[in-house]
Amino acid sequence: MARNFASSDMAHGPIYKRIKNQLTERLASGEWKPNEAIPSETRLAQEFDVSIGTIRKAIDELVADKILVRQQGRGTFVAAHTQDRFLYHFFHVVNEDGTRRLPVTELLAFRKERADEGVARRLFLDRGARVVHFRNLLCIEGAPVEVNDVYLSADRFADFTRDLLANRPGTIYQLYQDHYGINVIRISERIRSAAAQHPEAQLLGLPGGAPVLAIERTAFTYGEAPVELRRSLVNTEHHVYLNEMAKQV
Repeated sequence: MARNFASSDMAHGPIYKRIKNQLTERLASGEWKPNEAIPSETRLAQEFDVSIGTIRKAIDELVADKILVRQQGRGTFVAAHTQDRFLYHFFHVVNEDGTRRLPVTELLAFRKERADEGVARRLFLDRGARVVHFRNLLCIEGAPVEVNDVYLSADRFADFTRDLLANRPGTIYQLYQDHYGINVIRISERIRSAAAQHPEAQLLGLPGGAPVLAIERTAFTYGEAPVELRRSLVNTEHHVYLNEMAKQV
């Protein structure tokens, strides 16, 4: 049955925005899986009873948001987390000349604990709620560049274990997607300068008090639901933080 957006729905904003929201809701429900093609623009135009141009505008925004990916000659697909997507969209520590290298991750610690006020606020949890907390050391070409602490809701990631994390075949966002059906679609970051203290300074190969970047990142899925809180210290002695699309707050 066609969904007519041409009358009263206009009072609530542009038609293409409402169609974008409808498509996002269907993506969030799992109607179309990662790496799966969505219906053609012609078919969607018929379904929503609007012009192809209106559908295209809605899809253009989802592509710009990196939720969908157009493949020349094949159609439009739901974006899937891969190493390349991680490297170019979510990992922003690069060599001083701007070249990107995939980091090697070493799992340093893993435990379950109670969320403090800061963690609970970022993950929309009650203070004291159970969270998974793990620490990683990231190296690029053998040089330590980042120490990060990651926090997840223990209820949402009920069977999350050290073995599952350590033996994942791809990136951490790929694990969320493949094992839990949770697709990270955007991140929000707060960045400031800090001084590295022991043991983080030692892990990064820096003297105590050396300057580092402190980054607090919240990853979100559909509906602005937080998935992960990540607190990182970045060694910028031989690397820089490059994210041309980032909105720093």
